[in-house]
Amino acid sequence: MTFYGGTELASVYDDALDSGFGLIASNIAEPNTMIGLIQGAASVDSDLLLQMSNGACTFAGNGDPIAGLRVMGNYIERIAAQYDIGVFLNMDHQTDLNTIQRQVELEIPSSIMIDASHEEFEENVARSKQVVEMIDDADADILVEAELGKIKGVEDEIVSENAFYTDPEQAVEFVDRTGCDLLAISVGTQHGVAKGKDLELKPDLTEEIRTALRDHGLDTPLVLHGSSGVQPDQLQEMLTHGICKVNKDTRYQYEYTRTAFDLYREETDEIVPPEGVEDHRNTFFNDVEWAPNKDRFDPRVAGRQIRDRIADVYADLAEVSGSAGRSKFS
Repeated sequence: MTFYGGTELASVYDDALDSGFGLIASNIAEPNTMIGLIQGAASVDSDLLLQMSNGACTFAGNGDPIAGLRVMGNYIERIAAQYDIGVFLNMDHQTDLNTIQRQVELEIPSSIMIDASHEEFEENVARSKQVVEMIDDADADILVEAELGKIKGVEDEIVSENAFYTDPEQAVEFVDRTGCDLLAISVGTQHGVAKGKDLELKPDLTEEIRTALRDHGLDTPLVLHGSSGVQPDQLQEMLTHGICKVNKDTRYQYEYTRTAFDLYREETDEIVPPEGVEDHRNTFFNDVEWAPNKDRFDPRVAGRQIRDRIADVYADLAEVSGSAGRSKFS
């Protein structure tokens, strides 16, 4: 793969910790979002961390998550080679150890997030440690992210009705016992759409977690999940407290659909028969007065606009998070 592995990704996190910026981790499930993200990152000279959940891999692989990972891994490799930035791939919210084993064997991801946060503490420790040992035994260049605490909302296959904040001392024990490279914490974010509610983040708790880890010799990069509703000033404050990785998914999903919707709404008369005119889609408009305009309904028209919009969104996020202008590989 021409995109980079865990060693290079760890060096980006080291720089982020030293300089107080964050890497926006951006979820993908298909090529248009991925290409837009790479274009956006390159436009502002930011390294890029892509993410795929098991659901996204299953979608890309037509029901087979490993096939989906292979397909998207190859796609990322070819597109990343066109640009002079660091591109990485994280497996997001993984819960099945057998699937993780296959991912490790393929050595496609730069990092893997084991999410056992829905389990009791001891089981979370056991499963997270097992993934660390799995990667060590394979001598694979893959980082491990684990999660402690519960974030409210729905993410892929994981549902949590309530948030349970991460305890600083428990975080120390967790990182020490598991050996994870990154720790996702629960400090007030929410998966999905905020639905009109301001997120009540806890930067003081984030600092307590960071300080507790450092006091025990653990300078572990912290991860903020469920950040689509986090406002720029909130994000920048969190970055001063050891947050180095910030997950974005729902925002891109909305921008994808909204961009296509706006296009088709503006071009309705070119795509859908006007009122009172019969819809001859089954005969594809042979020998009729009205026919759709291929220059507007060609999927590549919407696809290009989606890529451009995603690129602009990512570029703005990279500026806010401070990763713009900091690529280690340009």
